[in-house]
Amino acid sequence: MAESWNVNGTYFEACNCAVACPCIFFSAPTEGSCTIIAAWHVDKGNSGAVQLDGLNVALLATTPGHMMQTKWKVALYLDDKASEEQQKALGGIFSGQAGGHLAVLGPLIGEVMGVKAVPIEYSASGKQRSLRIPHIAEADIEALEGQGGALVTIDNHPFSIVPGQAAVVATSRKLKYSDHGISIDISGKNGFYSPFAYQS
Repeated sequence: MAESWNVNGTYFEACNCAVACPCIFFSAPTEGSCTIIAAWHVDKGNSGAVQLDGLNVALLATTPGHMMQTKWKVALYLDDKASEEQQKALGGIFSGQAGGHLAVLGPLIGEVMGVKAVPIEYSASGKQRSLRIPHIAEADIEALEGQGGALVTIDNHPFSIVPGQAAVVATSRKLKYSDHGISIDISGKNGFYSPFAYQS
């Protein structure tokens, strides 16, 4: 029997779609294809006896067309501060191989380009979220200002990395990625953020 696990914390994503990304409604991406970086910071977590508090994970996914109709290419990045045991646990959880919500992405993935242990800087402050992976990725998003300065949120959308949480709609100040032969450097595009909680 597989060990039980539980992780929670904060997450954000940035992609090349215009705000707000229609992929979360099972619609086609605004640019014909979609490239997304998602990042998670684990506030508290464990996989069996392995503690995962304070560790970061990032995922790059790219699709040549509609996310529900074309196979994804993905790359997973694990916090190099993690021990070998912790990296194994994070890899299983955030690839979906350990079950839980992220396992539903499995049938959509056509190619895993790689899994790397890298330095990951993750920041969540006020209405801003940012990710840094040296020489690979930079992502900065800020919440879109709604009526009266309130957050703009989307709730109960059918396709979500984080089910059960309202997504705060954001705009990217930077989305830069260069690895596995994929290169993007854009701004002013879509972002989402929310808390997350996954478990087996």
